[in-house]
Amino acid sequence: MGRRAIITGASSGIGRATALELGRRGYDVGLTFQRDEAGAASLVGELERDGVRAISAQLDLRAPESADGIIGALADALGGLDVLVNNAGANRRATVLEETVAGFSQVLAVNLVGAWAAARAAAARMIADGSRGRIVNVTSILATQPLQGGGAYGAAKAGLEALTRVMALELAEHGIRVNAVAPGHTATPMNFPPDVLAHGPPARPVIPLGRAADAGEVAQAIAFLAEAGGYVTGTSLLVDGGLALASGPEALEAATGLPPERT
Repeated sequence: MGRRAIITGASSGIGRATALELGRRGYDVGLTFQRDEAGAASLVGELERDGVRAISAQLDLRAPESADGIIGALADALGGLDVLVNNAGANRRATVLEETVAGFSQVLAVNLVGAWAAARAAAARMIADGSRGRIVNVTSILATQPLQGGGAYGAAKAGLEALTRVMALELAEHGIRVNAVAPGHTATPMNFPPDVLAHGPPARPVIPLGRAADAGEVAQAIAFLAEAGGYVTGTSLLVDGGLALASGPEALEAATGLPPERT
């Protein structure tokens, strides 16, 4: 029997790249999308042309309770579930004084509560089938590094990092491994307009590797954790080109040309 994976938020960006990467590795693929039905249909067609069995379904995690039915239906159509990639996300920039309760709550609903709901549905199916599967949550460097206006997004991703460890602990007895990938600055439609993306990942001198990540590079990290040996669980893999290494004093020195005061 072939391997089966579901990727949420797969119509573009990291989710799309992950579907293609897992398809190349021999997985049948289930995709979810929120609004971009055309993008999901295009991806299904591309996967099918490469000989991959692929299906898609709409899943709007602003209503997290809908995850049970959609994840279950996709798993039924695929004949089971071995890997869930929790990639669907919503971004929003607003300072603490600008943010609204509704805006903050919506980001948490999609990025944290929705991810939890999808993981719960996937884990229940894996346990019922005895598949001893993998769950990979896509978090962010912003779970640990603050960004002006990124309160809701950072809080949600930090919560998902914590949830990853709790799920890894609770699901270990069922043979389910739960890990996270934390991307840094990545060239996706969420972060850049199409005319910029057309030229590949843009240069970013402040990042030690000198550029934004390509979505495919993040997808490779996700695929690694999806296929990692049975002794890897509860970890988070930072894929940031060294950006976190250049924060704080290093960023100050680069910006000013002067070394920070040594104490």
